[in-house]
Amino acid sequence: MLAVSTRTFVLVLVACALFAGAGRVRAGVSLGADSVLLPGVGMSGMQADINSAPDGQGLQLTLSANQADIPAMGWRKLGVTLDGALNRDEVGRWVFEGALRLKGAPGGALTNARLHMVADDSANTLELSITQDKASARIALPIDQTTHAQITLKDLPAGWLNGLLSTVWSGHTTTGRVDADLALDLLDDGMQAAGQFAFDGMGFDSPGGKLAGQKLSASGRLGLGSRAGSASIDLDASLRGGELLLGPLYASLPSHAVQLSLATRSQKGSLAIPRLRLTDPDALQLEGELAFNANGDLTQLQLDRFNARLPAAYDRYGKGWLRTLGIDGLLGAGEVSGQVGMNAGGLTAFALQTSGLDLAVAQGRLGVTGLHGALDWSATEDRPVTKLGWRALQVYQIPNGAAEANWRSRGGTLALEKPLVVPVLDGQLRVQSLSFKPAAASGERLQTSLALTQIDMGALCRALGWPEFKGTIGGAIPSMRYVDDRVEMGGGLSLNVFDGFVDITRMTVSQPFGNAPVLTGNIALRQLDLALLTSVFDFGSITGRLDGALDDLRLVAWKPAAFKSTFTANDGGRISQKAVNNLTAVGGGGIAGGLQGTVLKIFKTFGYKRIGLTCVLKGDVCSMGGLGNAKDGYTIVEGSGLPRLTVVGHQREVDWPTLVRRLQAATEGGGPVIR
Repeated sequence: MLAVSTRTFVLVLVACALFAGAGRVRAGVSLGADSVLLPGVGMSGMQADINSAPDGQGLQLTLSANQADIPAMGWRKLGVTLDGALNRDEVGRWVFEGALRLKGAPGGALTNARLHMVADDSANTLELSITQDKASARIALPIDQTTHAQITLKDLPAGWLNGLLSTVWSGHTTTGRVDADLALDLLDDGMQAAGQFAFDGMGFDSPGGKLAGQKLSASGRLGLGSRAGSASIDLDASLRGGELLLGPLYASLPSHAVQLSLATRSQKGSLAIPRLRLTDPDALQLEGELAFNANGDLTQLQLDRFNARLPAAYDRYGKGWLRTLGIDGLLGAGEVSGQVGMNAGGLTAFALQTSGLDLAVAQGRLGVTGLHGALDWSATEDRPVTKLGWRALQVYQIPNGAAEANWRSRGGTLALEKPLVVPVLDGQLRVQSLSFKPAAASGERLQTSLALTQIDMGALCRALGWPEFKGTIGGAIPSMRYVDDRVEMGGGLSLNVFDGFVDITRMTVSQPFGNAPVLTGNIALRQLDLALLTSVFDFGSITGRLDGALDDLRLVAWKPAAFKSTFTANDGGRISQKAVNNLTAVGGGGIAGGLQGTVLKIFKTFGYKRIGLTCVLKGDVCSMGGLGNAKDGYTIVEGSGLPRLTVVGHQREVDWPTLVRRLQAATEGGGPVIR
């Protein structure tokens, strides 16, 4: 075999023909070369067989290379086979027409292609036209400078470009077709290319899956470059349809044109996007920069300017990013603008302005109407005072009235400048203090102190779908914190209801706006007026004062999962016939003596000395008890005076759903249920 090395060896096909005598060759000439080195191209294991054409016009040429490498194009270790006719035309140009087959090319490119090549030495030009199925490529380059080429691509499978893209990006295309007009220059240590492009149905992916796209269609201008271990992409495009993922930014693009301009710089696996501009006229405009580490994790996001119109901006662009901030299922209408900064640890700054915005999250459990004003926060810098107000605020089904608050950012904490008064159900919620740490990835994020005054109990019950209680609610929460997606109440909440008090302590709510919030805490009842309480339900009348406790209470999705309850009325009073029957049914018990059954039919109310009922819920079983043991059970009502009445419960273990059904039947379905 003959070893060949030359910088002027521009075309193996032409060289073989010249070596063989350019048309005067004898049949059966074979040439071989261990290696051929052209500028930017290397081939090894070459073999060329040259014969006269069957018609005596020109040459029949078969050429193969065991391995071909074009590093700047990302093509390595390709098998190459050429088979066709080589001849001169009437003006003296070399023309090759035949088959081109590559083995191992990215995307399975050119496995069975047709090649038409014209070499014009007088014009110093070499033109190649390659076709396979619907795809075609036309390449024009000067013979004395084969490192520069003009390339025109038509309906090319996007996968065929993965070799070229691999020189500037660690990802790869998966689907789609491409048209392009590019100028390509091969450099000593890389390549650069620029020109117009259009693609349809494009899909791409990257290691880690954090940069991806599918079903994208676009047209515009593209620039690629790679050298000395670094690479760059510059893109100005008009996008139509498809999905795009850039780290935390996910876009579901509309069918109308969206303008995208970006510049990327990559080195050692990391990726920087120092220029990112997007314009979707009816949804979002933004300008900023992004950066990712070698694992594809976001290290920087800086939106210097954005303007979002809801709901389109959220539906098309906001879902993925807001989900990383713990916000999902946002409903909104209106417009908001500002700036946002993030790093690998989370938020670093934001400044938001709106003249009118309606928002709701967690299936409407938390919502605001007519939000207006501004917020300005930084994790490291103190910011000036801003005002933010609303026309209406809703927490679960509880409506809150209009209010406006002054906010200031200091030391990474956004806090109220002064107490805030919010109208609630004919009363007031007074926010004594409130501070929020947006950058806290874990630990304490929010702390507040609240007071309630003159909240209308009936209005609250109507809002929550409860039976309507009478009276007003007042109380205070000295300290409430939001820690690791959990609300913790420091101190206690004391409510004045039913002419007595309800004290709530050690209360926590995990995932308060999720689909299955978990509430824990202790509730103590002190001297509630039983006449007022029982008048709310169709349970029957009881007079006296009630004390009680719900310890170790645990609600999941607002339904009881565990508790230890005790209810006692120790100071005596009167109980109606209906209340006696219902207490008997709840305890699965009966009247203590046969005579009492007859008496119960005669008298409508009875005196009692004590009432007591306990229940320990664990799993789906409630362990029942009362004032003390009685024959075959436990005493629920201890009578007083004549006629003397005693109610005994006989079932110690009661299935919780069964007990709930009994209570619902006793009150005709009127019990409080958080929705």
